[in-house]
Amino acid sequence: MEPPPEHGRLRAKPEKKGRRPPAGQVKKQVKMERSHVEDDIATTLSKLHLESDRITEGTALCYDDRMAEPYCTWDSRFPERPERVTTTMHKIHDYGLLDRCVVIESRLAVKEEIMLIHSADYVERIKSTEKMDADQLRSMAANYDMIYLHEKIYPACCLAVGCILQVVDNVMRGVVRNGLAVVRPPGHNALSDTANGYCIFNNLAIAARYAQKEHNIERVMIIDWDIHHGQGTQYIFEEDNSVLCFSIHRYEHGDFWPNLAESDCTAVGSGSGKGFNINVPWNKTGMADADYLAAFHNVLLPVAHEFRPQLILVAAGFSGVIGDPQGNMLTLPSCFTHLTHMLQPFASGRVILALEGGYNLRSTAEATCACLKSLLGDPCPMLELPYVTKHSALESISTVIIVQRRFWKSLRGHETGNVRDNAVTQVPRARMLDIDRALDRSMLEVMRPVAPHHTGLVYDDRMKEHKNLWEMDHPEQPQRIAQIHARHQELNLLERCQPIPAKLATEMELQRCHSPRYIKDLKQSQNLKPRDLQRMSAEYNSIYICPRTYECALMAVGSTFNVVEAVLTSQVRNGLAIVRPPGHHAEKDMACGFCFFNNVALAARHAQSLYSSKMRVLILDWDVHHGNGTQHMFEDDPSVLYISLHRYDNGMFFPNSDDADYDKVGHGNGEGFNVNIPWNGSRMGDPEYMSAFMAIVMPISYQFQPDLVLISAGFDAAQGDPLGGCKVTPECYAHMTHMLMSLGGGRVVMVLEGGYNLSSISESMTTCTRTLLGDTPPYLERLSPPLPSALDSMNKVIATQRKYWPCLQLLIPEMDSQRRMLKAQKPSMWSQQNEPPIRRGSIWAQTDTSSQGRPPDSASLYSVGTMDTQESTYKGESPGETSQSRGPSTISLQSNSTQDQEVEADPQRRKLSLWPQAAPPSSSIVESEGGRSSGQRRSSLWPLMPSETEELHHQARRLSLSLRQMPDVGADSADTKPRSKAKVTLGGVTSIRPANDARSRPTEQKESDMSASGSSKGQSDSEEEDRCCRQGRCPEPPAPIFTLTSGPGMVYTVVPLTNCPQLRAVSAVPDRGLDVWQACEECGAEGENWVCLSCYKVYCGRYINSHMEGHWANSGHPIVLSYADLSTWCYGCDAYIHHEILMPIKEEVHRLKFGQGMGS
Repeated sequence: MEPPPEHGRLRAKPEKKGRRPPAGQVKKQVKMERSHVEDDIATTLSKLHLESDRITEGTALCYDDRMAEPYCTWDSRFPERPERVTTTMHKIHDYGLLDRCVVIESRLAVKEEIMLIHSADYVERIKSTEKMDADQLRSMAANYDMIYLHEKIYPACCLAVGCILQVVDNVMRGVVRNGLAVVRPPGHNALSDTANGYCIFNNLAIAARYAQKEHNIERVMIIDWDIHHGQGTQYIFEEDNSVLCFSIHRYEHGDFWPNLAESDCTAVGSGSGKGFNINVPWNKTGMADADYLAAFHNVLLPVAHEFRPQLILVAAGFSGVIGDPQGNMLTLPSCFTHLTHMLQPFASGRVILALEGGYNLRSTAEATCACLKSLLGDPCPMLELPYVTKHSALESISTVIIVQRRFWKSLRGHETGNVRDNAVTQVPRARMLDIDRALDRSMLEVMRPVAPHHTGLVYDDRMKEHKNLWEMDHPEQPQRIAQIHARHQELNLLERCQPIPAKLATEMELQRCHSPRYIKDLKQSQNLKPRDLQRMSAEYNSIYICPRTYECALMAVGSTFNVVEAVLTSQVRNGLAIVRPPGHHAEKDMACGFCFFNNVALAARHAQSLYSSKMRVLILDWDVHHGNGTQHMFEDDPSVLYISLHRYDNGMFFPNSDDADYDKVGHGNGEGFNVNIPWNGSRMGDPEYMSAFMAIVMPISYQFQPDLVLISAGFDAAQGDPLGGCKVTPECYAHMTHMLMSLGGGRVVMVLEGGYNLSSISESMTTCTRTLLGDTPPYLERLSPPLPSALDSMNKVIATQRKYWPCLQLLIPEMDSQRRMLKAQKPSMWSQQNEPPIRRGSIWAQTDTSSQGRPPDSASLYSVGTMDTQESTYKGESPGETSQSRGPSTISLQSNSTQDQEVEADPQRRKLSLWPQAAPPSSSIVESEGGRSSGQRRSSLWPLMPSETEELHHQARRLSLSLRQMPDVGADSADTKPRSKAKVTLGGVTSIRPANDARSRPTEQKESDMSASGSSKGQSDSEEEDRCCRQGRCPEPPAPIFTLTSGPGMVYTVVPLTNCPQLRAVSAVPDRGLDVWQACEECGAEGENWVCLSCYKVYCGRYINSHMEGHWANSGHPIVLSYADLSTWCYGCDAYIHHEILMPIKEEVHRLKFGQGMGS
């Protein structure tokens, strides 16, 4: 059995019967456990090997003047002409970009390399053009569509292929990180034996096969953003699942060249390549930056994370840039900088761009330079406003998702709803016609001077002087910043960062967000005695104050100011502040949750005071706790967009406020500028956070277009954090940081908030720092589908926010089989789906603005075929009219109904504490000047306060009723996770299936024979527990509750949680009593069954059909008891639990099952 790192460690010790060890020995053992937990986390995180990573830098550029030699001899106006590459190279040189590149020597591709894609006969046919005269060349060209031939065309084609292969070799060998090949003729329209659309050899198709053959690459992704569909590339790989082709192109329902039905989104590949061809067809002209970026956010990025390419090849055609005579689009060069930036976290940064089309010489040259700037690591430019996704683009993207989601799990789970007409998307005609001015504005921002230093870093040891004088093991400890700083030093990151001096903020600066009276009260704490400091601390929720607290809080704010100033004055591109105490819980006139002054909120106001009150600031808060203070300070301000991803648990997670829910969107002028993404449960990790970023955070942030990005970087959602209960990896934090760096012109400031596992926060923040420094984010493991409750939360956010943010207004009917699965509450919702066949052409009809609020006519909305007889039909239904379609809150109504009723019945629900402070010296309630009670009662999630413990004791006595009082008992179970197939005889030998990891959903393991020992006592010393509670600490477990014998003289033990915040969910045994032999209510299984201690329904465990886990996901009832061995598991804590409140129920179950009480 492996140790569960978060909630207890299985440890070997000599078998000993009799009385439990003394309290001192137990405390020593618990401290050793904590050390082991830290070691486990550190071992896991050390697998990143950050210190040994070799940083691959440099951008390859390959070009050869000989590619400019061929031209159309019979038509001087032919669009594909030599000036396309010469003008581009001149522009690269003029901007000074050529000197920053690693220039790669060109070469001619050999016949064998070209024949990786093209037939030998076709290659010889093209080679024969070297000996043809002008008439023969023209005659041969007439056999192809949109082709000219020249006596130098064959060597130019070989050079185009050879240049790209040279870049591939250098990238794959680690000589450079990425590269650009400025080549012609283009290639993506060429078929294996036919020239087509200016293209002779398919350059990137050959490069893909070459990389697979020469560099053992298994997965290649080809991204084609040329305005024309690359049908040649699609045909070549349509049956190949090792090459994923993604094309975004003008289609117009087949009326645009190449006028093929295969260019529509319904062409998904065939055979084993089915699903590995993705077409995003634009059915209207005038598409702009927001439309292309929406396609990337909603389709390409999720699929790329699922496909995990090892090499990305980009068919970089710029015929979609504003001014191109063939594209008729409005995309600016700056947009392509962002598209290139989005690709660089994949394939370890191995991204290669090869020039395809583009027929306005200036537009093509400027866009190529914009992409090259991104490859070189320069910040992304700001995009122009208004930034709104067009109605037609939303229709196309929605159609693609409908077609592709049966192949890609990452595209399943999108919210349904009506696409709204966006009047603001119409671009003024004067701007559309003024091409040169539009290009001038775009390139002025693209070529904005870059700061001399990458990243500024502020840290000062003096901030460690804020410490808890009464609880030395308090989680908000000085070592948090010290260890982060030390880890930066170990990885030589401090040498790469520009040091920023610390400073103290002034009282006048604090008053931008905090009241003078509150500042004065906190300032007076510098002269208080410890007794008075303890009393003052008790006035607030989860706060301790020492004589140095005020000065440390001033330094945290002032240091953050200095980093912001350095970024805004272009001394550094971005920055990070390793500061404490944290700030996002601090209210205008109140400290809260370890926070005194709101560092990030004050930084936002400071930035606006330096430049303009209208300066747009994005505050992204990924701390696991909701930043209640930050939200309240800006909820009526449209200049600050606040987005928070946090645990909410239906209001039961700190700060225990309804303000953290998804429906709190701000008010007044700030309505819509507050976005809460609340997680209703633990175990949220990379899949949930990355999905939320791609579907919600980035689309909204792009539409907002901030001038500055502030990250409230709490790392308590990291794996191993004692407060968060989530599973976000350092790699995920790096990828989220990389995405945010595309905003605000790269002006990003990361400010430390929470995070209480020293190893987790150190590794997480260092990966973010490396990303800020320009390193490629570390490899992100394959993302599993998000948890159903997370999908439900995200869909509610989208349904709420879409009226403010048109970028969220997709219309995606829900998959019928997915609805059935949700209805059945299966633990996994990602089985293979069957999609209805969709007819060629647009499946969308324009909706009338006068009919908003009701579903559009189903006949005009879309037309599709019917599904199998086992499936329901889509035909004749609109999303708003389907009988089984899930509305925005279906799952919420199912999963939270019981809890919502409880909340409504108890409007005075007590608030939770992030961490309880020690009780004040006097037990009397003292009224402070501000009207706050210094002795007010509050409960705690970590751990329970004495008042909460007393209440639970009373509840336990009420539950006992006529049952006998609990005596001292031995351990009553063997290994007992709600998923283990176990039959237990108390005190006897049993055969069990051990659990693997208490943090995650169980995985099946081999059975092993073990015996249960019932010698250790399960009841703690009341005097010791009361003393611990008075000190504000969690009563330590007196002895292991669950003991397993394995071999002579050795006992393995599991230490459960003795206090659990979910215990309030336990209900009294119903009047009907219990049936310990009851079968699973879902499948009738009689083996491993569990009873829910909230509703007393019975379902099977993990190794049967996981119906109890499904019940938890559906109902939100966290605590269950095993009828097999009487163990108790909390899904909310992801841990075994043991508490007096549970003993009467265990006593009754034991009596019913064995005919006697547990103490008999």
